[in-house]
Amino acid sequence: MNFLNKKFLELKPLFDKGGKFERWYPLYEATDSFLFSTTKSTSGAPHIRDAIDLKRIMITVIIALIPCTYMALWNTGYQANLVLASLGSLPDGWRGAIMGLVGIDPESLLSNLVHGVLYFFPIYLVTVVVGSIWEALFNLIRGHEFSEAFLVTSLLLPLTLPPDIPLWQVAVGVSFGVIFAKEVFGGVGKNFMNPALASRAFIYFAYPAEMSGDRVWVAVDGVSSATPLGIIAQGSLADPLGGLDVSWMQAFLGTIPGSMGETSALACLLGAAVLLITGIGSWRIMLSMVIGAVATVWLLQLLPNPPSALYGVPAHWHLVLGGFAFGLVFMATDPVSAAQTFAGQWFYGLLIGFLSILIRVANPAYPEGVMLAILMGNVFAPLIDHIVLRLNVKRRVLRHG
Repeated sequence: MNFLNKKFLELKPLFDKGGKFERWYPLYEATDSFLFSTTKSTSGAPHIRDAIDLKRIMITVIIALIPCTYMALWNTGYQANLVLASLGSLPDGWRGAIMGLVGIDPESLLSNLVHGVLYFFPIYLVTVVVGSIWEALFNLIRGHEFSEAFLVTSLLLPLTLPPDIPLWQVAVGVSFGVIFAKEVFGGVGKNFMNPALASRAFIYFAYPAEMSGDRVWVAVDGVSSATPLGIIAQGSLADPLGGLDVSWMQAFLGTIPGSMGETSALACLLGAAVLLITGIGSWRIMLSMVIGAVATVWLLQLLPNPPSALYGVPAHWHLVLGGFAFGLVFMATDPVSAAQTFAGQWFYGLLIGFLSILIRVANPAYPEGVMLAILMGNVFAPLIDHIVLRLNVKRRVLRHG
């Protein structure tokens, strides 16, 4: 590696400003920073040292996503193996050839993981390749360095998608998110919306047949299996949870149909612990979002004649169903698109918690409001920060004249 590092240093003048390959500096810098540690150093005092930088923040988020990624692999394979084992058949095509060697046993950890990988990895690969191409094009045009931020986006998006979504739709969605929710605003650190959520929202509204209904959550063609929220939406007012065939603990652990990485509240809590211990995630946003959601559930349950069974779902069920836990931990706390002021983070979290439950229960046709609630929170975050700062300035003027 020392030889290779020496060669890279010899080539550096060609990519520096005024060099023959100046235009391609972002590609040189991305390769160099990926393979080797930095050679930059300060030349004089004062030296400001900080153990955290953008690279460490993004790597920490990726580490926090490991439990959800593991559950995405295992549960995707588990749900498919449950159905295939009952039917006594194998998946179609190349996946069937591989699973024929491994077996379709839902009790087998290996079988579930391998089956899950066969669906998760192609989606992840398309996201990384297509998103990286767009990032490279914009960085080359602007002369910006590559950042590690897209590594997080490229992992977040597949975790929010159903397992059998067409890959071309993933490519279109990630293209929309990277271009129109990030790069048009200047790139990393300047986007006001979460790019992964913007990608998911685009796919949902552009291709609703592959993102909703009861035929998209289990990776077996022609098999229906609605999510718990979908079942409750069709339930009775007298017994909202009566139609469910899963327990609260199953919903908490995540052994239920749903988007690949969103089903397990336990995995999200493990990720939250990593983000909170390292100081990456905002505990104010997480806590206020839970408070806002629980308070909204209690208020809506006071309505005399609720129009759907979703109004009667207890608060502790709302916290473990759908994408609430995943959005709470990984989407709402995005350090770029969330509110920046401490007081603003409380209002921001309360707003998202309120909107998540309101959209979820007031629209039975779309019993999952977390995605839209967080995007709305992203839109209002700059205004919330502005109001907080103006009020702070006004208070200090009154206090000190």
